[in-house]
Amino acid sequence: MLFARRLIPVLLALGLAALPVTTAQAAPATGEPPASFWGDTSTIPAAQNVLTVKVENHTNGQYPDSQVYWSFNGQTASIAQQPYIDMPANSAGRMYFYLGSPNGQYYDFIEFTVGAAQINVNTTRVDRFGLKLALLVHGHDGSERVVGENYATFSESRDATFQRFQNSVPTEFKQLATVNAPYGIPSPGNAPAFQPGGQYANYFSSYAASVGDSNDSTAQIFGCGGTLSANPQLCAGINRHVAQLPTADQSNPANFYQTAPANYYSQFWHQNAIDGKAYGFPYDDYAEQSSFISVNNPQYMLVAVGW
Repeated sequence: MLFARRLIPVLLALGLAALPVTTAQAAPATGEPPASFWGDTSTIPAAQNVLTVKVENHTNGQYPDSQVYWSFNGQTASIAQQPYIDMPANSAGRMYFYLGSPNGQYYDFIEFTVGAAQINVNTTRVDRFGLKLALLVHGHDGSERVVGENYATFSESRDATFQRFQNSVPTEFKQLATVNAPYGIPSPGNAPAFQPGGQYANYFSSYAASVGDSNDSTAQIFGCGGTLSANPQLCAGINRHVAQLPTADQSNPANFYQTAPANYYSQFWHQNAIDGKAYGFPYDDYAEQSSFISVNNPQYMLVAVGW
């Protein structure tokens, strides 16, 4: 259900004009990796279908290419065996990435749809953080879009990222970095402490009621479930603690996460994302804050898999 809601903006964008793109010559967005991060792109083979996907090892020496895997459409391979995927039109869903072994516990994924001459794709932290991921989509016209974890986050160790998470979030959220360690950091709605009967089950209750939502549990609010599944603005407003503000102010990122209760898990991933764009909860695309990108006439996509 959560995947369906997250993929809705991707599906709706198929066939529509792509979002504005930055060119390869434009100044990079805040936190964007340098060109050297992506390596030599001149040898990427031309796609026989819509675009070529290249999966890159950015684990800082923790795993060899033979232990960095991708899985899509029933096929699984290490990037030592097959670093390229020729992506066909009318494909949609998830591409998974694993470290160590196929279907191992260190994993993450991207979500996408591919049209006849367009790709719509996003990274996501809606369910959990598993691996650092970044995407670069290059169009035949030379335009590029880049999303995902920022360069500084890729450059540091996994332990450092987990520790920074604990240091950055309020007490209620610190346990997220330990409940599934070392394999990942679950989103709060997927953590027992925020679910019914948990220590922080009522984390959002008073604030949500004050802005008109007395029906949904804290876990449902984090996941935009219950009545909020049909109300993106209110779900985003509660998670960002801006639902009490005038509508125009609810779309201003400067107002987000300034007061508790708020989704500080989501805030952390925005703070550590390229251009501040991340999917920290299902309706994080409200006010265009998500990591969703759309590119017409794509030539190739690079996927950086980090540790």
